[in-house]
Amino acid sequence: MIEIQKIEKQFGNLSVLKGVDASFNAGNVVSIIGPNGSGKTTLIKCILGMVVPDNGSIQFAGKNILNDYSYRQQLGYMPQIGRYPENMKMGQLFAMMKDLRKSAHVLDEELINEYQLMAMQDKPMRTLSGGTTQKVSAALAFLFNPKVLILDEPTAGLDPLAAEILKAKITKAKEEGKLIIITSHIMSEVEEIADSIMYLYEGKVNFYKTITSLKQETGEEKLGKAIAKIMKSQSHA
Repeated sequence: MIEIQKIEKQFGNLSVLKGVDASFNAGNVVSIIGPNGSGKTTLIKCILGMVVPDNGSIQFAGKNILNDYSYRQQLGYMPQIGRYPENMKMGQLFAMMKDLRKSAHVLDEELINEYQLMAMQDKPMRTLSGGTTQKVSAALAFLFNPKVLILDEPTAGLDPLAAEILKAKITKAKEEGKLIIITSHIMSEVEEIADSIMYLYEGKVNFYKTITSLKQETGEEKLGKAIAKIMKSQSHA
C-alpha cells in the first residue's frame, strides 16, 4: 500500500534520512521505533506530505505522492501532541473537520461515543486536559474511516481505560484490512498490538522484521529484550 524507496532528507548539514526503503501493507500494524534523533518523525512527515524528501520516492497505492495530495483523503493522523484553536469548542472542531472532509461518505464515530466526547462539546479546547485532548486527536484520526492510520505515541497521556479502548480500536482497524503505522516507546504496548517492527538508527533502517521472527531469532520471549539483544550483538560485530 505504501512503498518507500531510497528516501533521503537533509536539514542543513544534518543528514536525517539516509536511503530508507520500506513497504507497508494493508491489514498490518507496523511500529516504527528507534532512539531520539533516528529519523522517525521526519519519515512520518514525509509520508504525510509535510516534508519533501531530497531524493527517493514514496508511493501510495501505486502512485507517487509528490505534488499529489489527494492520497491524504485516505489518511488518518494522530499527532503526539494535538494543537487546536484554543477558543474553539470541541463540537465546533468536529463540525469544522467534517465540513473540510466532505468526501468521507462513511464516518466512524465509535471513539467519539466510547470516550463520551459529545458530552463535552461545549467546552473550549483550551480548557481540556492533556488526556482529553489526546482522546479528541484519536477520535479525529479514525473519524473519516481512512485506509491508513498514522499514530504518533497514541497512548501517551491516556488513562489506562482510554488506552485499552484505543488499542482495541487499532486491532479492529487491522482486522478491517487497514494499515496502521505507530510510533511508541512503550515496548509492552508495541508487543501487544503490532505485527512488525521497523527499527531506525541514525537515519537508516537497522532492521524491519515481524515480532515473531525477532523473538525466534533471539530466543527471547519479551520484545524489549529481543531488540536489546540484537542491538548488543551488532555493537560487538
